Amino acid sequence: MQDARVRSVAAVFLWAVVLTVLLPGLILQSLAAHVSLALALQCIVVAHTGGALARVLTAPTVRFVAFGFWVFSYIWLGLAPLAMLAADTYPWPYRTSEATALQAVLVVELGLVAYSVGTALAARRERTDAARATAGRPGFLERLLARRIAPWRLLALCGLAFTFAVLLIAGQPGRLGAYFTSRQAITEIGALNSGQEAFLQSLLSWSLSVPAFWALLGLLRVPRLPGGDRWLRGARWLLLPLLIALNAVVNNPISKPRFWVGTILLTLVFTVPRLYRPRPFRIAAAGLIAVLLVLFPYSDYFRYSDREDITVVSLTEQFTVNGDYDAFQQVQTGIDYARENGFSPEAVLGPPLFMVPRSMWPEKPQDTGIALAHYAGYDFLNLSAPLWIESYLWAGPAAVIIVFCLLGAAGRRVDDVRHRLRGRPGTLAALLVPAFAFYQMVFLRGSLLGIAGPLTLLMTIPLLISTPTARASRSPSSAVPTAPIRHASIPGTGGHP
Repeated sequence: MQDARVRSVAAVFLWAVVLTVLLPGLILQSLAAHVSLALALQCIVVAHTGGALARVLTAPTVRFVAFGFWVFSYIWLGLAPLAMLAADTYPWPYRTSEATALQAVLVVELGLVAYSVGTALAARRERTDAARATAGRPGFLERLLARRIAPWRLLALCGLAFTFAVLLIAGQPGRLGAYFTSRQAITEIGALNSGQEAFLQSLLSWSLSVPAFWALLGLLRVPRLPGGDRWLRGARWLLLPLLIALNAVVNNPISKPRFWVGTILLTLVFTVPRLYRPRPFRIAAAGLIAVLLVLFPYSDYFRYSDREDITVVSLTEQFTVNGDYDAFQQVQTGIDYARENGFSPEAVLGPPLFMVPRSMWPEKPQDTGIALAHYAGYDFLNLSAPLWIESYLWAGPAAVIIVFCLLGAAGRRVDDVRHRLRGRPGTLAALLVPAFAFYQMVFLRGSLLGIAGPLTLLMTIPLLISTPTARASRSPSSAVPTAPIRHASIPGTGGHP
């Protein structure tokens, strides 16, 4: 059935009212507003992010990447700063001037406008790209996302994940029990090691967690082979319980960050083919927004070894005192930091060259979140550094415009290609795009140097276990017929019978 190509005016209006009037109104009515120019301009940011999110939710096509971007922007840089500016209260002690707060709002809005412009520019190319694909001349991005999971490579990844589990869990201080203590305990164990050893320990941990996730997702979603797949079905029945158990150990919310665990769960849910259609996606997306607003603040229960009783407070109070929403305050801190220390264009090399040890590169850029924490005088260093301030520290407003314009254009093109390939299960379009879309919240929250390792693994592993469509068509083990391929019928995997 063809998707409707026209938005429902009533649906757009309803979502816009909820996101730009109702929720902001609930936040402001509970506060004696500290009126300022920054607060007035923040209302524009809320209208921009809420309106864009409403457009994504009512779009005639499913746009995963756009959804991830605008959800983060709406909550972390829309509603949360609105509460902070109205109450004149922030999660961390460092305080800036009214002028800096105003500049921070302008930097955020500048990035949002640049993203919207990039999206609009990329949308104009959609008809041309679609015509080229129809004519048999797909572009590089479409060929990349059309790669399909190769069964033999997937099984090799499963074996590699189990091998890593045996080696790394046995070598982990505390062994299996370490994964069921707390993130604080694991961090303290890692802190006993110095510099490069701590970095390697973290990288090894992610080298187990990310392959385990991709092995599970690939096993659930690799399509049925046209010539019969009894051996693959048998491998699934054998490996699936083991992979579920492995992920329960290495990717559980006790020892791993909430954003990563959320990425795994959301990817598993949103790769269900039924959610490729706009209406089911819209319902699931609305549920996700509600979960982020209501439950996310309490999901750090396992972060610390000494756990306190959960106290339910208002959403406004969560935004103003919970460090999880420090993105806007970190933008303010970064602006003061840049005013005092200037811009650092060389810092752009840090994330792509994260593997280079400091012993070989003494001037290697510091993690931006840690640098801002030191500048503000905090002992607690695990702070965010949103992409807005990360790019601003590179070269000021010009860098923000370039970064977010490119990000908007790339996100729109990825969403468009995924939509064109939606009838091909087992492709990177069906698996990698949702995974990146939800991990994008970590990418946007930053800092980049801190998430470069997991992000690299997240993006490269599916490339290694997939093959190009042309090659797959010549291989009997991963052929792509012209008709849509059904998933293997394994109960509980979300595939079609």
